[in-house]
Amino acid sequence: MLIKTKYFGEVDLDEKKVITFDNGMMGFEEYKKFAILYDIEKERENSISWLQSLDVPELAFPVINPFLVEENYKPTVNDEYLESLGIFEDGDLIILLTVTVPEKIEKITANFKAPIVINVVTGKGCQVIAENQEYKVKQEIYEILKQRKGANECSHSQEN
Repeated sequence: MLIKTKYFGEVDLDEKKVITFDNGMMGFEEYKKFAILYDIEKERENSISWLQSLDVPELAFPVINPFLVEENYKPTVNDEYLESLGIFEDGDLIILLTVTVPEKIEKITANFKAPIVINVVTGKGCQVIAENQEYKVKQEIYEILKQRKGANECSHSQEN
């Protein structure tokens, strides 16, 4: 299926990659169908992907794997939030965080308080609220990403 996007132009998307958010995303409840997109040419170094709305080409959320910035990320979530995902095992779930990228890249933040949870088996997704008090809505992540990128560049140069 062909979809139109703001950042990637027209994309040919396998229908199996469609993620349905029965309740939409917070603040965007009317939009239910999304897909995760990324620049395949930069996949190795690219840690930010896009949660692209299939309903509105201009609506795309930059997202990141939380474990890239917080290895011990363990949000505590009310089970009823996850009911829309269907039956799942822990290995069936992907967790993502929305990212805010301001003009000054050094101020990039991730929302650890409201993670996105996706069941890869059912193709269902939801955004939930973590009960953990230590997680913030706007947690700066630039320095962590910079350190990890430096560590990855060192390990890649040692491989070659």
